[in-house]
Amino acid sequence: MTLSKSLSRRQFLTMSGLAVASAGLAGCASSMNTDRFRAETAPYFRNPALEGDPRYGAELEGPVYGGEPSGLPLQSAYYAEMYGPKLDDGFTIPAVPYEQIDARFYRQEVPNTFGERPGTIIVDTGERFLYLILSEGSAMRYGVGIGREGFAWSGRGVIQWKQKWPRWKPPNEMVARQPQLAQYSIANGGMPPGLENPLGARAMYIFQNGEDTLYRLHGSPEWQSIGKAVSSGCVRLINQDVIDLYDRVRNGAPILVI
Repeated sequence: MTLSKSLSRRQFLTMSGLAVASAGLAGCASSMNTDRFRAETAPYFRNPALEGDPRYGAELEGPVYGGEPSGLPLQSAYYAEMYGPKLDDGFTIPAVPYEQIDARFYRQEVPNTFGERPGTIIVDTGERFLYLILSEGSAMRYGVGIGREGFAWSGRGVIQWKQKWPRWKPPNEMVARQPQLAQYSIANGGMPPGLENPLGARAMYIFQNGEDTLYRLHGSPEWQSIGKAVSSGCVRLINQDVIDLYDRVRNGAPILVI
């Protein structure tokens, strides 16, 4: 009788253990999402040449900065939305083929490594970046293109004036170099706002000690120039980026150009 009871107890404990294990496995199986399982077990191909490119790697929501790159490009809905077509004040800004731009120059939030106070704009002409300090810990970074005029001035100033869809009035010196621009001269009232206007969708005018520096932050339809030194102009941003910057910057905002 004792042996029988012992065996029964042992069998009971064994069966109970199996039941608990089965329940645990069943719970694990029931919580597993098929899409997640496929994503987590998908083949992975490392490509060191893509190191640091935010268009590559695993992405769940929003942008990815760094991470392990793979040989398969990520189709990012985040950047497609950021640089997609935009209706603005009656103008339809076309989508930007962001895949053709170096990913370093995408708009992105980065750590604040500067000692400037929030609201300050910093233009690094050498690295082709514009930073807007958001807080002590973060900054919004934009890729920019720099023209001859962009290298002509450096120092501290303020954003004295902001303009949506500005008129472009090339200085007389530029008209002298390029006579075909005479129709858009200051005397003739400049070029009307529009998608082909070199100042793009927004312009921010920099003053120093109450005087116009003739230095501008502005949009541009020429997305190919971002990250490059171009023939003319000050500091140009992709139109989608300059609209984002414009909405964040207040009149009188301090700016440092280095």
